[in-house]
This record gives sequence, structure tokens and C-alpha cells, in this order.
Amino acid sequence: MANIVVFGSQWGDEGKGKIVDMLAEDAKAIVRFQGGNNAGHTLVVDGEECILHLIPSGVLHPGKQCLIGNGVVLDPFVFCQELDKLGAKGLDVSENRMMISKKTHVIMPYHCRMDAAREAAKSEDGKIGTTGRGIGPCYEDKMNRCGIRAGDFADLDLLKKKIAAALEEKNVLFQHLYGAEPMDVQAVYDEVLPVAKRLVPYLGDVSSAIQDADGAVLFEGAQGTHLDIDHGTYPFVTSSNTVTANAASGSGCSPRDLERIIAIVKAYTTRVGSGPFATELMDEDGSYLQSKGHEFGATTGRKRRCGWLDLVVLKESARLNGPTELAITKLDVLSGLKELKLCVAYEYRGEQIAYPPQEQNGMAHVTPVYETMPGWDEDITEARSWDDLPENAVKYLRRIEEISGVKVGIVSVGPDRVQTF
Repeated sequence: MANIVVFGSQWGDEGKGKIVDMLAEDAKAIVRFQGGNNAGHTLVVDGEECILHLIPSGVLHPGKQCLIGNGVVLDPFVFCQELDKLGAKGLDVSENRMMISKKTHVIMPYHCRMDAAREAAKSEDGKIGTTGRGIGPCYEDKMNRCGIRAGDFADLDLLKKKIAAALEEKNVLFQHLYGAEPMDVQAVYDEVLPVAKRLVPYLGDVSSAIQDADGAVLFEGAQGTHLDIDHGTYPFVTSSNTVTANAASGSGCSPRDLERIIAIVKAYTTRVGSGPFATELMDEDGSYLQSKGHEFGATTGRKRRCGWLDLVVLKESARLNGPTELAITKLDVLSGLKELKLCVAYEYRGEQIAYPPQEQNGMAHVTPVYETMPGWDEDITEARSWDDLPENAVKYLRRIEEISGVKVGIVSVGPDRVQTF
């Protein structure tokens, strides 16, 4: 089995966790390379649901090494909560199979508070829909070279000094910009100390673990391509690079180690929070997709916006990430719709374009150009091969291949692990 990168090709929530869970069976190690607990991966095995926010989805497979790379921002409280929940299910969550890179930046209590204060201070039309979990402020400190890294938890004197240095600036903002009470250095240190001590045994050299893995490594991202800080619908984006190239820099390996690249594509399109969404449906079809697809965020519980599959967005993802194949998820949700629409181009400033406009908020001013295809009524949740799919479902998948230029390699027809071929 070759090393595999799994990435989201839309705005996240494509079903990456399920595909990683499936592929993890043949992998030696699974590494998370970006994002934080603003992502949620929902897995269903034998009818039992498991939602993960930080620990790689391969944890449900005994014996697989689960790694958290340097490109992740780690909330230590959430990580410990996940350890406890998984441990209560009888899973091995010891340091024998879990490792956090010493270079991974840590989300501190003041990051979460700053995130919430900023969003609350914005006007309604200025909000970007952040989860308020401190992701952005933590990445800011990383780029400002004043962040706290997981390795600092092993040096408590250094940890306290860095907390004090961080709050010297942040307390000015809390008091004089947001009208909030300052945070006390000792209080923050005391709050973090128990989880800091608990995480120390999990610290290690993730780069070496990837290099020394006796078998294939599976690289797991979070969010989706069009939430990428550089290539997404800025400013309605996340705070990290979600594209495949970051799998190498976010975990500590060579790009040449990335051999098989799988784009996860929901059979329609969804988005959580604010930002342009060209194919969004505000009618009965949109409500149908939302209801049948159970489209609520695994992290926030927020209702997801739903629309037709946007192949302009998918083509952009293909050229940014270089996928070797597509994994189509939630195809079963489309059953029962008489007609399906595919967005194959945009009208923008009097011209038809094949890729998203590059200007800020350009996506808010495009008009989708649709192709209409016949739907199907059959229940496909028991399908286990292409031959089990209705003719119109196969035609739909083939048209996705034609427009995107990438072959479909995996199809998912339900939430459970077995409903994939």
C-alpha cells in the first residue's frame, strides 16, 4: 500500500473521517497534519457513532499508530477529553500508539477568549463564522514566533515565562479594545498544568516516526480546500493551509513521500458558516438534502447550507491538489430527486469562466451555469459495487469524472464503514 493523502475538495464536511477509517485498515500509521478541534470527523462502525476532533480517525483500528503533526494546533483539554472517551470504549490510547509532535502549537485559554471577543465585536455582516475555539489566534502566535509548543510542556519554567509574555500584549487588547477583564498569568498556568503534565508522555518526533513506519502512512487533513487560508474564499476561510502540499510540511516529511492523493467529494455541496456559495439552494431541494443528509456540523452542531454539486470548485481543487482519484460520499442522499443539477461553469462579469475568480469575494458575484441530469428513485444504501447502482447514478458519477478530469475510485452510499466500495 502506498502512502496516501486524504483531503477535502469542497468546504469541509465531505466525509474524510469515514474514508480515512476505511483506508486505515491497511496503513501502519495515520497522521493529522493541519487544523485543530474546529474540525469534526464522524465515524459509524456497526451502527455506533464516534466523533473525533483531534485524534486521527484510524484510532478505531487496533495497533495503528496515531500521530499529530506540527501543522496542527492542539487544544490539550479537548485532546484529553478524547483520550478519556476512547479509553472508556476500551480502545488503546496509550503513548505506545499515540504521539504528538513536540513542534505542535498549543491552543491556550487566552486564544479561545480572544477568538470569541473578536467575533462578538464584529458587525453582523462582518462575522466569518469562526467556531470560537481559538484556532486563528493560536496560528497567529505561531507566525508571530511567540506561540507555545507542545514540547514546552516538558519545561514548566519556560511554559510559565511564555504565558506571561503572551498575556503582556493580550491583556492590553482585552482591557482597552474589547472591554474585558485581564487574564492572570498564574491562573492560566494553574489551569493548564494538569493537562500539560498528562501530555508529556505523548510527546515525540513525528517526523522520525513517519520515516521509520514499517508500512504505509495515511495523511489526514481537516476542513476543505476552499477553506484554505491562501486558496479558499478569503476571508471566509480557516487559519491554515488545507491543500495536499501541507501534508508534507505539516507532518515533517518529503513531498516525494506522498504517493496516492484522494479527493473526498460529497455528491452535492455543503458549507457551514458565512461566505459565498454559488450553488446554494434555498428551496425544497435544499431542504431535502439538508434533512436526508443529516447536515449538521459535527463540531458546532450548526445547520449546514446545501446546494448542487459545484464542479468549478472541484476542478479548482483538482489543480491545487493533484488528486489521483475521487472518493464520492453521500451518493445515497440524492436518491428520490427527479432531477439533478451540476454546476459546470460560472458567469462572471459578462464572461463564462471555468475556475473560481481570484478577486476577494469574487465568488459572491458569480452565476452558476448548470447541466441537468435525470435522478433516480432506487434506494442504493445496499449497493456494494458499481453494478448495484442505478443507470442514472452511474451516469452522474461518469459526468463528474469527465468534468473534473479525475477518475472515481471510491463510492460511499451510507454512513457505516461497510457502505463503501
